[in-house]
Amino acid sequence: MDPVRGHWGLKRSVEAVAVGVVLVGVLSVFLGLRPQKIQSSSCYFPAIYNFGDSNSDTGALSAVFYRLPSPYGNTFFGKPSGRFSDGRLMIDFIAQKLGLPFLSAYLDSVGANFRHGANFATGGSTILPIDGKLFEGRFSPISLDIQFSQFAQLKARVNEVLSQDKSSYVSASIPRPEDFSKALYTLDMGQNDIHAGLRFKTVNQVLESISDMTAQLALTIEQLYQQGGRIFWIHNTGPLGCLPLCLAHNQPEPGDLDQNGCLKSYNEVAQEFNRQLKERVLNLRVKLSDAVLTYVDLYTAKYTLISETEKHGFSDALAQCCGRQGDSPVHCGMNTTAVNGTEVFGGSCSNPSKYISWDSVHYSDAANEWVAKRVIDGSFSDPPISITEACRKPPHL
Repeated sequence: MDPVRGHWGLKRSVEAVAVGVVLVGVLSVFLGLRPQKIQSSSCYFPAIYNFGDSNSDTGALSAVFYRLPSPYGNTFFGKPSGRFSDGRLMIDFIAQKLGLPFLSAYLDSVGANFRHGANFATGGSTILPIDGKLFEGRFSPISLDIQFSQFAQLKARVNEVLSQDKSSYVSASIPRPEDFSKALYTLDMGQNDIHAGLRFKTVNQVLESISDMTAQLALTIEQLYQQGGRIFWIHNTGPLGCLPLCLAHNQPEPGDLDQNGCLKSYNEVAQEFNRQLKERVLNLRVKLSDAVLTYVDLYTAKYTLISETEKHGFSDALAQCCGRQGDSPVHCGMNTTAVNGTEVFGGSCSNPSKYISWDSVHYSDAANEWVAKRVIDGSFSDPPISITEACRKPPHL
């Protein structure tokens, strides 16, 4: 319950009201909340349903294919948590901001609880379905259309289960049917489609396929709308050309590195994807007039951090903390046999909080937190609203 909207209005004494105001202020300070966020105007989201790839996977790939080893998860969780980071991801910070528990991966059968939503994101997933070649390249077969099917099945089965079993355990572990229309629907996908395309196709071929990628993402939003979803928080894709993995595996052409040492050609493809994605979102706002769609410019948020690395307390923007690239790459958390026959372990650096990149592809807990704070407060959103206000459509839209 919102502390400002409690039962203070039923108290008739001025003294009681004063005590209530003081208590709210103390709680706000104690919980580290900004006073302006504790308002009756803040949205109430009973659940989050997330769709994405390894940037927001909270345990799906780890449950289905192989468990992520230590030192993944060690900084925040003290053990592997199924997340491709040393700690939390963007989706975790979003859940925390909204006062919700971390999302359980839909595909994780051990200890999962879907009372406050579910996470359909899976590491290696793409917007468009993959073929055998991409599967061999370690991309996931659980593409966006499959993730939507999983959501639709979950929603359909909720009523069936509740009609058969009304025990407290069941009702406490599955969504309430009425919450689907009030939930926040988050989407963070596209990086793997671009990455896979640039591995196996020419830049021009990838650019030509972007229309199909963004069309499928827009179609999924429409399908979620038809299932009752009304509030959408849509991330664009980040600066792929700044990932240590991409830099290590691609010999740049003369002039292909920007002022921060990132691959211009890769980032230009990501920017074109983002441009077309934003167009799709703008069109959906017209088509789905009673929905609220927030477009989040994750690219600019991440590139700002890369451009101002030292200013924000990080070290080399293009270095990784866990594992290494080069002639003899060592994957994070894995044992690799070196040229001389000795085994080398891909361990963590001594201070992950100083690194933006955790394992050459994914961000560290500290970098995710930095980006999340700026994204959640609306600094990089269209319209520029905090996620706590994302249920409301601004008058001009």
